[in-house]
Amino acid sequence: MLKIGIVDDHSLILNGLEHMLRDQSDCTILFTAQSGEELMTQLADQLPDVLLLDIELPDSNGIELCAAVLKRYPNLPIIALTNHDEVVYVKKMLQSGARGYLLKGTDKQKLLQAIQSVTQGKQYLDSQVEQAVLMQALGGKRQDAVVRLTKRESEILALIASEHSNQEIADKLFVSVRTVESHRHSLNQKLNSKNSAGLVKEAYLRGLVK
Repeated sequence: MLKIGIVDDHSLILNGLEHMLRDQSDCTILFTAQSGEELMTQLADQLPDVLLLDIELPDSNGIELCAAVLKRYPNLPIIALTNHDEVVYVKKMLQSGARGYLLKGTDKQKLLQAIQSVTQGKQYLDSQVEQAVLMQALGGKRQDAVVRLTKRESEILALIASEHSNQEIADKLFVSVRTVESHRHSLNQKLNSKNSAGLVKEAYLRGLVK
């Protein structure tokens, strides 16, 4: 029986995945975690056969966390489970060692296919992101021209452009500094920037801030 670990900070997602796998005779949920810190604690006690990992967590970035987990547990198959369908995220997760990439809202059949594939040493990409990767390969950088930001990312980007510090942004939006840092990292990934200056410059060029 395959033991599954799930990392997501939204209880609704965890409950949905647990419901999907509840009646599977060949799968069981070993543990769930809602943060990177909780995940590392769980892994120290029990190692799953497959790990489903969200990219955005309250205390860490899933891309960096994926690499950190695999540095300690190199044979653990990891499947990214996220709302992000941008090619840059797919590439970053695969570069960090993830064997699969699924979008949240996936159906049970795709989830089981992904789990089976990665445990067999294969790679599994959601059909939607696989198509996006293919289109980018065929059309150069055209897919990178469209950058979709969440509402929160747009808010934080506007405040960064207005030269607010992480602490000031956290205070204004009533969130933690870690959350701001996580969103800032996400923005850097999406806009392929390395620092605040590059982020703001790229945002202006793309018309994301005014």
